[in-house]
Amino acid sequence: MGKYSSSNEAITLVLVGRTGNGKSATGNSILGRKAFVSKTRSSGVTSVCELQRTNMKDGPIVNVIDTPGLFAGTDSAGKEIVKCIDMAKDGIHAIILVYSVRTRFSEEEQATFLTLQALFGHKIVDYMIVIFTGGDELEYNEETLDDYLGRECPQPLKDILILCGNRKVLFDNRTQDKTKKLGQVQQLLNLVSMVISDNSGRPGDSIKSQTNATDVTIITVMETSKAFVTNIIAANRFRKP
Repeated sequence: MGKYSSSNEAITLVLVGRTGNGKSATGNSILGRKAFVSKTRSSGVTSVCELQRTNMKDGPIVNVIDTPGLFAGTDSAGKEIVKCIDMAKDGIHAIILVYSVRTRFSEEEQATFLTLQALFGHKIVDYMIVIFTGGDELEYNEETLDDYLGRECPQPLKDILILCGNRKVLFDNRTQDKTKKLGQVQQLLNLVSMVISDNSGRPGDSIKSQTNATDVTIITVMETSKAFVTNIIAANRFRKP
């Protein structure tokens, strides 16, 4: 793991994404145990930020913060995600955007990305890594992540990947293969090391500096984002084929 090889050092990751994309299951895969509640539901299971940690063998302590979906039907979701900054006592080392290959990239996910920039500042992209869940489905179809993105990558998602430095990894949260489990987590930690190195080892300084937003500011950002989603959906509905 390079810089983070000591068990006395800790890194903090924040999982963000649309309800149903597998944030909690991804958190459990990283931790190597079922720490977060993860169930298949039409509505989100996670309603507040929750921190769990693990001590990687021959590696760092890893803190994982699970967050509610920004558009999970509650106005408090934005406040909860901002609150995760306070939970990360040593700063945030990486923001993990969780998408799923099982569902199409939606207007809600585009709005989530824009909302994070509005809440934490544009420099947040320097700390972002994208995890795509559903690796088992791609394996069943004998496809790689690059194959999937080559045929199912709308322009907004392409833009996000470019802004995130194309830092991405495919996760299979259902696998029982220990080698695969360890391999995908190691790929993620390698990208985290890259983020830390690229930001001169500073954990989320620019993220912290943007989080003095008032409740009014957060509500305004959330309302603007929801309006964005509504307008895009309406535009697509009436767009000529």
